[in-house]
Amino acid sequence: MRSQRELDELVVNTIRFLSVDQVERARSGHPGMPLGASHIVYLIFDRFLRFNPRNPRWINRDRFVLSAGHASAMLYATLFMFGYEVSLDDLKRFRQLGSVTPGHPENWLTPGVEATTGPLGQGFGNAVGMALAEKFLSAHFNRKGFPVIDHYTYVLCSDGDLMEGVSYESAALAGHWKLGKLIVVWDNNRVSIDGSTSLAWSEDVLGRFSALGWDVYHIEDGYDLDKIEDALRRARETDRPSFISVRTHLGYGSPLQDNPKVHGAPLGKENVEETKRRFSWPLEEFYVPEEALAYTRRHVELGRKREEEWNSLFERYREEYPELAQELLRAFNRDWSLDWVDKVETFTEPVATRKASGKVLNVMADYVKTLLGGSADLSESNNTYLMNYPDFSADNPKGKNVHYGVREHAMGAIMNGLAYHGGVLPYGGTFLVFSDYMRHTIRVAAMAGLQVVYVFTHDSIGLGEDGPTHQPVEQLPSLRLIPNLWVIRPADANEVKVAWRVALERKDGPTALILSRQTLPVIDRSRYPSEENLIRGAYVLSDCEGTPDLIVIGSGSEVHVALGVKEILEKRGVKVRVVNFPSLELFEQQSEDYRESVLPREVSRRVALEAARGMCWHRYVGSEGLVISVETFGKSGPGKALFEHFGFTPEAVAQKITERWFSS
Repeated sequence: MRSQRELDELVVNTIRFLSVDQVERARSGHPGMPLGASHIVYLIFDRFLRFNPRNPRWINRDRFVLSAGHASAMLYATLFMFGYEVSLDDLKRFRQLGSVTPGHPENWLTPGVEATTGPLGQGFGNAVGMALAEKFLSAHFNRKGFPVIDHYTYVLCSDGDLMEGVSYESAALAGHWKLGKLIVVWDNNRVSIDGSTSLAWSEDVLGRFSALGWDVYHIEDGYDLDKIEDALRRARETDRPSFISVRTHLGYGSPLQDNPKVHGAPLGKENVEETKRRFSWPLEEFYVPEEALAYTRRHVELGRKREEEWNSLFERYREEYPELAQELLRAFNRDWSLDWVDKVETFTEPVATRKASGKVLNVMADYVKTLLGGSADLSESNNTYLMNYPDFSADNPKGKNVHYGVREHAMGAIMNGLAYHGGVLPYGGTFLVFSDYMRHTIRVAAMAGLQVVYVFTHDSIGLGEDGPTHQPVEQLPSLRLIPNLWVIRPADANEVKVAWRVALERKDGPTALILSRQTLPVIDRSRYPSEENLIRGAYVLSDCEGTPDLIVIGSGSEVHVALGVKEILEKRGVKVRVVNFPSLELFEQQSEDYRESVLPREVSRRVALEAARGMCWHRYVGSEGLVISVETFGKSGPGKALFEHFGFTPEAVAQKITERWFSS
């Protein structure tokens, strides 16, 4: 009968070589980290992780994030061994079209994958968000004797993860918030794609994490399982996040050990065979010892029992605290209350849409109990602060206001982690121009179908005196290029309320609200169609009798310019239709008949107005149309003066239209 250590080695080698065989069969992938770090993943799954492989979305499971997503073959092999719905045939189809074992982990595709990783540093930030969610939700829901939210988040990260700035931005917040149930293990192999990490990296990593408020451990002999296990156990007994450095070797045991070539390319048949011989492993491809599989698959039953125990606890909790139990289930089902909608005032006076958003949020917070968000040190400008609620902090984890500091990238990654975790509705604000700092997190949120809400204010040259460094010109069309991101630019305060409702009702991706710094008029809905039409993406705001001579399209603040243009041109006998176009994505979801009713083909004279680069509007105005946009960077000056300078006044636009079509 094998000893525990012999069993450990058997399972670790199974994971190692299932990983190597996946890469070899696919003829692409990353065998270096699986050879060097499979024992770490195994220890976490076998000794520490509480999970149910047959229900990967169990609410109170521990989370494991492979931040170094290039080592996906190792994760898939582990999931297979521990009983998730990943088969040996799935491993054999690694990186193939239509498989559940893609080149980098995708949370929506593979059971057991907690986060979509691969872009380095993202998983680290996501894990901070998961740990933040656990701390917030446990403070909100747990009662004496009822720890219904009580779990850990484990991360395996690489040298590359730690080189990315987002990891340190996120780590600083984790230490500041004392996220004691966050445990990060560093695969410290000192090799990057270009060679030794010393080529570009000489900092004291452990010293840095210690300075950030983490408990720090270093294990020089990275293959001493007892020392790693001991460090993981100690990490669970602190109120600070823990960082464990494990000195490993890239491509451990192979002829290419510590060679950068083993990072991202198959070993090759001869090297695979030699490596297997060194580990006394059968040369058979995808070999799985029955004893190893039987040992790891015991977690199927263990996981079932763990979840059953939690279900029993939750039933007692439901009897004692029925309202809280119902609230918890609704939160994890993302069944967000819309009772706030009728409680938000109807706006009648001119107001900046950013301020209207703040008013909506402050009503919404009373009804969406696990709304959690903030700003990258711009809450006063973004109007993201919840006035009647405390700040989230290490000492007050019930607080709903999250202060991210000047860390847009970390904010985006943490928001994604909150959404991956579930149970909270995350939102975050910054100036639209600074969305570039967090662009990759937005892209991954859209790819992973995460329900997060971005509050992007100061949406155009209309912000004025801060000048071109702060005036977004390319950001708005750039965001519209991201698949599955809904971008909504309301024209007035009442449309903001509808936009927020759309963001709450949407479950399969992120929504970006694009809001003005400057005051905007409120559209008189007794004269014009209801703001509810925003849900269709575009609608006829003001029409004429019969077929229009001209269609003027606007979004956001430029809608008011379009209404002014109509007034001028109609005095000259031109029949004008004004189309309010807050969201291209929502409009494209409408029926062809509806889209034709708004923008009939027979009307070829079309003008689009937007104080940003205008490339996305050409498809709507057609080859004969006119796009009035901002094709240079802005300037410093009062917002009104800039609109005049760049030609965004009714008079200037009407003049261009007249010269184009109606001058004769």
